[in-house]
Amino acid sequence: MFGVEGRPYGSSGGILPVVSGMGKPVMSMNLLLDRSDQPVIWRGPLIDKALRQFGKDVLWGKLDFLLVDLPPGTADAVLTVLQAFPIDGVVIVFTPQDLVDMIVRKAVNMTHVMDKKVLGVVENMSYLYLPELGKKMELFGPSRSAQMSQVAQAPLLAQIPIDPIVASLCDRGRIEEYEGEVVSELAGALLEAVGEPARKQG
Repeated sequence: MFGVEGRPYGSSGGILPVVSGMGKPVMSMNLLLDRSDQPVIWRGPLIDKALRQFGKDVLWGKLDFLLVDLPPGTADAVLTVLQAFPIDGVVIVFTPQDLVDMIVRKAVNMTHVMDKKVLGVVENMSYLYLPELGKKMELFGPSRSAQMSQVAQAPLLAQIPIDPIVASLCDRGRIEEYEGEVVSELAGALLEAVGEPARKQG
């Protein structure tokens, strides 16, 4: 997605993350493997240790925000991050399918049990825009954004459409080049949710 290659380097001060094309530090389990198609067959304690090292030993430098992308559900990785990272809050990302309701409820309940704040919810793959017709097609069914916002007791931050440009940029490792309006809207909503003033883009 970010087009990063190579392994993170270890130094006397800690672990140096890989840097993306636009200068953002990136750390991933996948970067520690010999091959990109090699599965991460780690038990809970190993995942726990790796994530704690990502938070404690990686030399992130001066950051405005640290974003942690987690798998869906309430697995060990999610629990470790909620316990070990000094997080400001959680963003729940979902798709508009019936089965998602149960998954979101579990994630929200886990977040509340861990005494963490849900900053907001994001509906991904919400619709496909058809410019020729000027219409939106809801490929995965009607939007569930209002319902999920109510479940999470948190605002809807964005509805992200299916965009072929996103898929193409991800395949080429150039997702940072995406300039869709929805990205600016999501960034602004997220800044507001964490209590940060929106920054003017130059």
